[in-house]
Amino acid sequence: MSTPINVMDPATLKNLLAAEDSAVAVLDVRTPAEFESVHIPGSYNLPLDLVAEHAHDVTRKLAKQIVLVCQSGTRAGQAQQKLADLQIESGSVLDGGISAWEKSGGEVVRGTQRWAMDRQVRMTAGSLVLLGFIGSKLASPKLGYLSAGIGAGLVYSAASNSCAMASVLSKMPWNKASTNGKANPLAQIPNAGQQLNPHGK
Repeated sequence: MSTPINVMDPATLKNLLAAEDSAVAVLDVRTPAEFESVHIPGSYNLPLDLVAEHAHDVTRKLAKQIVLVCQSGTRAGQAQQKLADLQIESGSVLDGGISAWEKSGGEVVRGTQRWAMDRQVRMTAGSLVLLGFIGSKLASPKLGYLSAGIGAGLVYSAASNSCAMASVLSKMPWNKASTNGKANPLAQIPNAGQQLNPHGK
């Protein structure tokens, strides 16, 4: 399992963002729907599954010290590793993610509320395990393999620091943001379209 190369705590990020002419860019790697629900003012959204494909373009356009953010820090760490694999200066990972940022009193922008991805994964995995157990008792013992399969998948997910279930869930309709003509997340990145105005003004 890989661990973040560089980690930044919420207090340090607050100070850097509050500085005049801040040299920090916050890149949020959650799904567009999660980003729409709550995000750090002035941050940009580039979902984890697009990071490798657009890494060179985005890091060049931001041209600042990048702080990667997700819900808890796990996906941001994966994004950092993707950047490192491409020999790109990987910046820092916000320790504890947006959850820690909020707990520390950091300012956020809120929109349509949706479940965070880790919560969706727990609900889906738990439901499938329960379904497999009940089905093995009431229908066919073979359904017990469903629970075993989910358990094995969770073990692999922890060992590899990846999550196939989260990748699948991120493509579900309820995880799509209200685009209002801005379906392309790259449109938020400076010089690639309209710059994000976090306060919606």
